[in-house]
Amino acid sequence: MKATFMNQHGGPEVLQYGDLPAPRPGPNEVLVRLHNAALNHVDITVRKGWKGLQLEFPFLPGCDGAGEVAEVGEAVAGFDSGDRVVIYPNLSCGECEYCIAGDDHMCRHWELLGETVPGTYCEFIALPGKNLLKIPDGFGYAEASAAALVYLTAWHSLISKGRLQAGETVLIVGASGGVNTASLQVAKLAGATVMVVGSDPEKLALADRLGADVLFNRADEPNWSKSVYLATNERGVDVVVDNVGAGTIPSSLRSVRKGGRILTVGSTGGPTYEIDHRYLFAKHISVLGSTMGPRRDFDTVMSLVFEGQLAPVVDRIFPLNEAQEAHEVLESGNQLGKLVLEI
Repeated sequence: MKATFMNQHGGPEVLQYGDLPAPRPGPNEVLVRLHNAALNHVDITVRKGWKGLQLEFPFLPGCDGAGEVAEVGEAVAGFDSGDRVVIYPNLSCGECEYCIAGDDHMCRHWELLGETVPGTYCEFIALPGKNLLKIPDGFGYAEASAAALVYLTAWHSLISKGRLQAGETVLIVGASGGVNTASLQVAKLAGATVMVVGSDPEKLALADRLGADVLFNRADEPNWSKSVYLATNERGVDVVVDNVGAGTIPSSLRSVRKGGRILTVGSTGGPTYEIDHRYLFAKHISVLGSTMGPRRDFDTVMSLVFEGQLAPVVDRIFPLNEAQEAHEVLESGNQLGKLVLEI
């Protein structure tokens, strides 16, 4: 099968396009012929590698994918050849206390597709049937692959864990990434007032089109936490969505109201930073982190995507053999929404 893979860690140049053996499905697996795979920031971190990460090369990046069923394992029910499906990328044991409680995203043996297990930059992938969800006729493969990880992440962070309520005010730090554009839409659907801080007029224009109520251009307002404070009548926002980390968390702590919440699912700006610890206890702030979400959240949020209540933002679609260029764009931060591979 055709695939884009890597034989070592490094820059985008380590991504190679060529042929690899196609997988065969086990009794509990479904073989999927992929049509599209969406990029995520984890693809970059896996490509670069980190201390302790041990992969078997050649390795396939890619958490997100959508396509059609090519073959069904003998022990799998509910799927037939030709079914249109999108991938749920959490891999779990199904037996630990977390899985039994329905929190498979917290599985003691949890793995993320494309992070430690070969992913979706390929023509075929074999996965457990429980990791697939059928796509309605007429819904695009590209849009389905672009939605899966980021909408699951945003929904679990804001709704399931953050307990966002109608009438609350949300500040999103960053205007155009996949999780942030999903978070904006999820927050608006929940009935919140949404503020967005960004540094690029084109990215802020995207946030405006997606329904943001207030925009802050940090190029014009470098002290944006003060601007947020004044815009909320010196109260602060109820919730801050900060997936940047280094460079923004101190301002997020200043932007949130007393008793407010800071939600984070990533650290695109870097994982290490200093904060004034007094903000946490003096303002009674809750910092809530999460990774992905359980299958029940995936089913809920993808049904909203399929119904058109949430609309994935696809910036560009690259052929599979141009994954290296797609990585360069993603790493530059110049995309407006999701980057997708056509397989």
